[in-house]
Amino acid sequence: MPLYKYKSFTRSGKQVIGTIDAPSPQGAKDMLQGQGLMPVEVHLASASGGSFLSQLFAPKVDEKTVFIFTKQLSVLLRSGVPLVDALEMLTEQFEQPFQGMLIAVKEGVKSGEPLAAQLAAHPAAFPNIYIQLVKAGEASGKLDVILMRLLEYMQRTSETQKKIKKATSKPITMLGVVGAVVALMLGFVVPRMSDMFSKTGKELPGPTQFLLSLSNFVTGHYMILIGGIVGFFIVFSRWKASPAGVRTLDEMVLKIPLLSYFAKTKAVVQFSQTLGMLMESGVNLAEALDIVSNIVENKVLTQKLQEARDNIIKEGKIAKYLAATGLFPKMASYMISTGEESGKLAEMLLTVGRDYDAELSEITDSLTSKIDPIMTMVMGVIVLFVVAAIFLPMMQMGDVSGV
Repeated sequence: MPLYKYKSFTRSGKQVIGTIDAPSPQGAKDMLQGQGLMPVEVHLASASGGSFLSQLFAPKVDEKTVFIFTKQLSVLLRSGVPLVDALEMLTEQFEQPFQGMLIAVKEGVKSGEPLAAQLAAHPAAFPNIYIQLVKAGEASGKLDVILMRLLEYMQRTSETQKKIKKATSKPITMLGVVGAVVALMLGFVVPRMSDMFSKTGKELPGPTQFLLSLSNFVTGHYMILIGGIVGFFIVFSRWKASPAGVRTLDEMVLKIPLLSYFAKTKAVVQFSQTLGMLMESGVNLAEALDIVSNIVENKVLTQKLQEARDNIIKEGKIAKYLAATGLFPKMASYMISTGEESGKLAEMLLTVGRDYDAELSEITDSLTSKIDPIMTMVMGVIVLFVVAAIFLPMMQMGDVSGV
């Protein structure tokens, strides 16, 4: 079920803020009223509150900080330190804004709220998968073990993201440099040479005519262009964060072959590794499926997994209904079926997760080696076009003066 943040008051007038699992906002309100609370605000925990500007300029918490916190909390809990005491000790180890988050989390846990519910109030630092795994750790009484597994997951995810970032950073930098050079030419160089070109008395080459037309358009409408770009960014950012926007973008991703492969393979890795980790840690199948069906980032794939979850809970046939989603490759379905029949489902799920994570890493490395030469070629074509557009009429002028 979705996780909702709420603000409510007790009968004595004391304000209570926290999170609750419920099927809908109204269901959350009914549950709170059943606990003797009067809800005044209920919304999805994953939804960021505040205005667009407050979200845009909100302080960020880097991934390394969350990694260190998770590692230290796991060590303290394994050493027998109570959760509240561990959080108290850790608040002194970090600086703002993370320290302020930990203080709020500690106070909530101190008042009897679950750790997962308090962490969910800070989605900028703790993503959904983090919250769901902590929730499973609390339910199973093995929070320290789950945190260590979570560390492994975070490390693998971080390594993959670094590879993707490395693969895209150089082409983006090259594109930015060439874009800046072209913009300077269009804004300053080409307009000054326009009169000189027109004095040749000859028809200008096609590339030069195109470049001049583009330069005239940019210099004559630059304020509108800047305003349009900024406006588009703001509108798109708000739409992208809306449920309709998220759903539409996820559907578009699944229609693009390469992006679809990455999205589906990443979902297989997340689902298999997390389900295997939870089952190995003693979480029952129904609860584990309820958690893992909500951690996949693509909402379209999440819906398919939730449908599979319902069928699995009814009939208990995991491999059959995972294969029916069309998400799991035949080999993955076969391996899961083998694990199901042999009684080693958790072990086989972890194996599937590791194998497809390695495959994803290999493809990412392969793409990295191919992107650089392709982008270099594209940049070369752009530069060659601009140079030709400027120098072709100069060569014509030289021919005229030599006659």
